[in-house]
Amino acid sequence: MDAGKKQLAGCRRKNSPADVRKEFKTMELWDIYDKNKQRTGRTMKRNDWILKDGEYHLTVLGVIQRPDGRFLITQRVMTKSWAPGCWEVSGGAAMAGEDSSDAVRREVLEETGIDVTNAEGGYVFSYSRENPGKGDNYFVDIYKFKMDIKDEDIHLQDEETLGYKFATPEEIKAIADNGEFLHYDSIKQVFTID
Repeated sequence: MDAGKKQLAGCRRKNSPADVRKEFKTMELWDIYDKNKQRTGRTMKRNDWILKDGEYHLTVLGVIQRPDGRFLITQRVMTKSWAPGCWEVSGGAAMAGEDSSDAVRREVLEETGIDVTNAEGGYVFSYSRENPGKGDNYFVDIYKFKMDIKDEDIHLQDEETLGYKFATPEEIKAIADNGEFLHYDSIKQVFTID
């Protein structure tokens, strides 16, 4: 089993067409980027996989580390069409016209209620994935923020997030080893205590 399939094995389930329709109800637009990560001036509808080879959309992930060395992770709602029930860090697609840094602040705030605007840290690295002939190529910008947050600071977006926890790097790796943590192999370097 390859790493990508192993990661999803523990949290995938088939959703009904009604569940999938719920996720597509908002027709937001995403910018289309070229291979140099430059906007092409064209857009695509959310999750409408029309990209040609060499075209990409942009996704962001925001990792929050507390002073005690624990990281905020969230669990995806079971109505997600892809990887329901898996654990992850906050993130999502950048909307058309939105810069990466604005997108990560918006996504973290929407999903957890945490405003990272004045947090220590910021952009760490990027990676990309190509799925030839599938219409879904993407760049992922990874951000890491250091903040002293507590349970009472968390206000989850119920439509997106089933639950949360503050986890150590070892706990996150254990979840990933069970195939239940998204993108772990691509972002594991960000789960270092510093």
